[in-house]
Amino acid sequence: MNKMIEKIIKKLTEENKTISTMESCTGGGAANAITNIPGASKILNYSAVTYSNEYKIKMGVSKETIDKYSVYSKETAKDMAKAISEFAKSDYGIGITGKLGVSDPHNPEGENDKVFICIYDRKKEIYHDLSVKVNSEDRKNDKREVLEALFSYLEKHV
Repeated sequence: MNKMIEKIIKKLTEENKTISTMESCTGGGAANAITNIPGASKILNYSAVTYSNEYKIKMGVSKETIDKYSVYSKETAKDMAKAISEFAKSDYGIGITGKLGVSDPHNPEGENDKVFICIYDRKKEIYHDLSVKVNSEDRKNDKREVLEALFSYLEKHV
């Protein structure tokens, strides 16, 4: 995965573009993976871990989106990606939300093994949506699977 991230950082640096993340179930894993690579400070503007609905809303996610589609939805991932991109004035915003194999008694909607990823291109106003089905009993493995899907997509499309 590090080789993919190195290529992404190199490309974004050459294009003078930046990225920001708003993560929930990955707990800052995307930002951590990016900052493990030298040169990350040139492209990573900001990162937020918004594990609760309250802080997603404080960071700009629409309460109406959460109420209508649930916090575990592609629509919420879209709001997260756009909100963080606008907040940090980044070229790209990444939003990640979902469940890693467990139910959430406070938010029972949605599948217990599905994660939604959205990459928002602020300049073009385009959303790139992904979803990942996780099937491990190990949260670390599930997070790694989600991050590999994210960085694989970024490497090919950004």
